[in-house]
Amino acid sequence: MRRALALILILLADPLAAQPITYAKDTVTIETASGGRHRFSVELATTPPQIAQGLMFRRQMAPEAGMLFIFERPEPATFWMKNTYIPLDMIFIGPDGRILNIAERTVPLTETPVPAAGPTRAVLEVNGGTSSRLGIKPGDRVRHSSLP
Repeated sequence: MRRALALILILLADPLAAQPITYAKDTVTIETASGGRHRFSVELATTPPQIAQGLMFRRQMAPEAGMLFIFERPEPATFWMKNTYIPLDMIFIGPDGRILNIAERTVPLTETPVPAAGPTRAVLEVNGGTSSRLGIKPGDRVRHSSLP
Protein backbone atom coordinates (compact mmCIF):
# COMPACT_ATOMS: atom_id res chain seq x y z
CA MET A 1 0.00 0.00 0.00
CA ARG A 2 2.84 2.39 0.87
CA ARG A 3 4.56 1.58 -2.40
CA ALA A 4 1.39 2.37 -4.38
CA LEU A 5 0.84 5.62 -2.48
CA ALA A 6 4.47 6.65 -3.03
CA LEU A 7 4.12 5.91 -6.75
CA ILE A 8 0.98 8.02 -7.00
CA LEU A 9 2.69 10.93 -5.23
CA ILE A 10 5.69 10.68 -7.57
CA LEU A 11 3.42 10.67 -10.61
CA LEU A 12 1.53 13.70 -9.37
CA ALA A 13 4.77 15.60 -8.74
CA ASP A 14 6.46 14.62 -12.03
CA PRO A 15 5.52 16.87 -14.99
CA LEU A 16 6.38 14.03 -17.39
CA ALA A 17 3.67 11.93 -15.73
CA ALA A 18 1.12 14.20 -17.43
CA GLN A 19 2.19 12.74 -20.78
CA PRO A 20 -0.30 10.28 -22.28
CA ILE A 21 0.35 6.71 -21.22
CA THR A 22 0.09 4.03 -23.90
CA TYR A 23 -0.89 0.42 -23.31
CA ALA A 24 -0.23 -2.77 -25.26
CA LYS A 25 -3.35 -4.61 -26.36
CA ASP A 26 -4.20 -8.28 -26.02
CA THR A 27 -7.10 -10.63 -25.32
CA VAL A 28 -8.25 -12.37 -22.16
CA THR A 29 -10.68 -15.27 -21.96
CA ILE A 30 -12.72 -16.21 -18.91
CA GLU A 31 -13.93 -19.80 -18.69
CA THR A 32 -16.91 -20.12 -16.36
CA ALA A 33 -17.82 -23.15 -14.28
CA SER A 34 -21.02 -23.43 -16.35
CA GLY A 35 -18.99 -23.88 -19.56
CA GLY A 36 -19.11 -20.31 -20.86
CA ARG A 37 -16.14 -18.72 -22.62
CA HIS A 38 -16.03 -14.95 -22.66
CA ARG A 39 -13.35 -13.07 -24.56
CA PHE A 40 -12.30 -9.50 -23.80
CA SER A 41 -10.11 -7.11 -25.77
CA VAL A 42 -7.88 -5.58 -23.10
CA GLU A 43 -5.19 -3.00 -22.58
CA LEU A 44 -2.29 -4.27 -20.47
CA ALA A 45 -1.14 -2.31 -17.42
CA THR A 46 2.25 -3.71 -16.43
CA THR A 47 4.46 -0.76 -15.51
CA PRO A 48 4.07 1.35 -12.35
CA PRO A 49 2.79 4.43 -14.28
CA GLN A 50 0.31 2.30 -16.26
CA ILE A 51 -0.94 0.58 -13.10
CA ALA A 52 -1.24 3.91 -11.26
CA GLN A 53 -3.32 5.50 -14.04
CA GLY A 54 -5.39 2.52 -15.15
CA LEU A 55 -8.74 3.62 -16.52
CA MET A 56 -8.71 7.04 -14.86
CA PHE A 57 -10.23 9.89 -16.87
CA ARG A 58 -11.97 7.58 -19.36
CA ARG A 59 -15.58 8.43 -20.14
CA GLN A 60 -16.52 5.19 -21.89
CA MET A 61 -15.32 1.71 -22.77
CA ALA A 62 -16.50 -0.75 -25.42
CA PRO A 63 -18.82 -3.50 -24.11
CA GLU A 64 -16.34 -6.40 -24.32
CA ALA A 65 -13.24 -4.37 -23.50
CA GLY A 66 -11.23 -3.96 -20.33
CA MET A 67 -7.86 -3.46 -18.71
CA LEU A 68 -5.69 -6.22 -17.28
CA PHE A 69 -3.34 -5.15 -14.49
CA ILE A 70 -0.49 -7.66 -14.19
CA PHE A 71 1.79 -7.80 -11.15
CA GLU A 72 5.29 -9.31 -11.18
CA ARG A 73 4.40 -11.62 -8.31
CA PRO A 74 1.27 -12.29 -6.23
CA GLU A 75 0.68 -9.49 -3.74
CA PRO A 76 -2.12 -7.90 -1.72
CA ALA A 77 -4.11 -5.63 -4.02
CA THR A 78 -6.44 -2.75 -3.27
CA PHE A 79 -7.90 -0.55 -5.99
CA TRP A 80 -10.08 2.58 -5.95
CA MET A 81 -12.14 4.64 -8.37
CA LYS A 82 -10.54 8.07 -7.97
CA ASN A 83 -10.80 9.99 -11.26
CA THR A 84 -12.56 7.00 -12.87
CA TYR A 85 -15.83 8.05 -14.51
CA ILE A 86 -17.32 4.71 -15.54
CA PRO A 87 -18.60 2.04 -13.14
CA LEU A 88 -16.42 -1.05 -13.27
CA ASP A 89 -16.38 -4.68 -12.22
CA MET A 90 -12.98 -5.41 -10.66
CA ILE A 91 -12.09 -9.07 -11.10
CA PHE A 92 -9.25 -10.07 -8.77
CA ILE A 93 -7.22 -13.02 -10.07
CA GLY A 94 -5.13 -15.30 -7.88
CA PRO A 95 -1.71 -16.84 -8.57
CA ASP A 96 -3.36 -19.92 -10.13
CA GLY A 97 -5.34 -17.88 -12.69
CA ARG A 98 -8.66 -18.35 -10.88
CA ILE A 99 -10.93 -15.51 -9.84
CA LEU A 100 -10.60 -14.74 -6.12
CA ASN A 101 -13.40 -12.19 -5.83
CA ILE A 102 -15.30 -9.64 -7.87
CA ALA A 103 -16.18 -6.10 -6.84
CA GLU A 104 -19.23 -5.44 -9.00
CA ARG A 105 -20.39 -2.04 -10.20
CA THR A 106 -17.85 -0.01 -8.27
CA VAL A 107 -18.88 3.59 -7.72
CA PRO A 108 -17.19 6.15 -10.00
CA LEU A 109 -15.03 8.92 -8.52
CA THR A 110 -14.77 7.38 -5.04
CA GLU A 111 -11.66 6.76 -2.98
CA THR A 112 -13.15 3.84 -1.07
CA PRO A 113 -10.61 0.98 -1.06
CA VAL A 114 -11.67 -2.11 -2.99
CA PRO A 115 -9.56 -5.06 -1.73
CA ALA A 116 -8.75 -8.46 -3.15
CA ALA A 117 -9.68 -11.54 -1.11
CA GLY A 118 -6.08 -12.80 -1.17
CA PRO A 119 -2.71 -12.55 -2.92
CA THR A 120 -3.39 -11.26 -6.41
CA ARG A 121 -1.49 -11.94 -9.64
CA ALA A 122 -3.71 -9.75 -11.84
CA VAL A 123 -6.86 -7.63 -11.87
CA LEU A 124 -9.23 -7.41 -14.81
CA GLU A 125 -11.42 -4.32 -14.97
CA VAL A 126 -14.48 -4.48 -17.23
CA ASN A 127 -17.65 -2.42 -17.54
CA GLY A 128 -19.86 -2.49 -14.47
CA GLY A 129 -22.45 -5.27 -14.59
CA THR A 130 -20.50 -7.44 -17.04
CA SER A 131 -19.77 -10.16 -14.47
CA SER A 132 -23.44 -10.59 -13.58
CA ARG A 133 -24.56 -10.41 -17.20
CA LEU A 134 -22.13 -13.16 -18.25
CA GLY A 135 -22.38 -15.29 -15.10
CA ILE A 136 -18.71 -14.79 -14.15
CA LYS A 137 -18.02 -15.86 -10.58
CA PRO A 138 -15.17 -16.51 -8.13
CA GLY A 139 -13.44 -19.77 -9.00
CA ASP A 140 -13.77 -19.26 -12.77
CA ARG A 141 -10.53 -19.41 -14.74
CA VAL A 142 -8.93 -16.47 -16.51
CA ARG A 143 -6.76 -17.32 -19.51
CA HIS A 144 -3.93 -15.01 -20.54
CA SER A 145 -0.28 -15.64 -21.41
CA SER A 146 0.83 -13.95 -18.15
CA LEU A 147 -1.22 -16.39 -16.04
CA PRO A 148 -0.69 -20.13 -15.38
